[in-house]
Amino acid sequence: MLKSYIAFDLETTGLDPEQHEIIEIGALKVRDGKVEARFMEFIRPGRPISRVITNLTGISNEMVADAEKRDTVIPAFLEFCGDEVLVGHNIMFDYGFMWNQAAALGYGFDKQGVDTLRIARRVHKEMPSKSLEALCSHYSIENQAAHRAYHDALATAKLYQTLAHYYEEKEPRVFKPVALVYKGKGREEQPATQKQVEFLMRLSVQKKVAVTWDPNRLTKSEASGLIERILSGKKD
Repeated sequence: MLKSYIAFDLETTGLDPEQHEIIEIGALKVRDGKVEARFMEFIRPGRPISRVITNLTGISNEMVADAEKRDTVIPAFLEFCGDEVLVGHNIMFDYGFMWNQAAALGYGFDKQGVDTLRIARRVHKEMPSKSLEALCSHYSIENQAAHRAYHDALATAKLYQTLAHYYEEKEPRVFKPVALVYKGKGREEQPATQKQVEFLMRLSVQKKVAVTWDPNRLTKSEASGLIERILSGKKD
């Protein structure tokens, strides 16, 4: 079992990470089986939340009216994550959204992670549903507010620890963190944003790094990688 990790969950305005927005982030930093820190923030979206999403999540437009925009919340969450391994249920859904939102702001979000859904598919082939709700019910894990980000993240952390207790010794491979790779079309095809290019230019001047890239041909992921390398002090 991981001694240290971030369990996280997002609520969004839809299912497409390249079209829809994050409206809530919930996460907890777990060390030695105990919650060390929490992250709970709404994000004010650029477009109104639909009635369908409000009915599903319980999050209304009124609830996010005074929330910070993603420009403030996303960087704070990235700092909260640090270099920790991520744990999530159907983790690639949430990871895809966060990768896109981070990239749009000029940040990298290349992480390792463990997916409790992947584990459940391996060790609970007999269960007709491997949803977070079904698994929590199976293990009598209480989730006080399903489809709200922090409570789902907390339930996922409890589920991970329960599954590890019963099955990690038997199925060690499925519990090992793997590199999370977002394969959406936007990873390579979308051009770098104006904010990314401007930030790269300022950063290059501040760090005295020679500009060898063409801002007109730079993709979001390339810009994100350049920013990360410059900030880390790498010159190549």
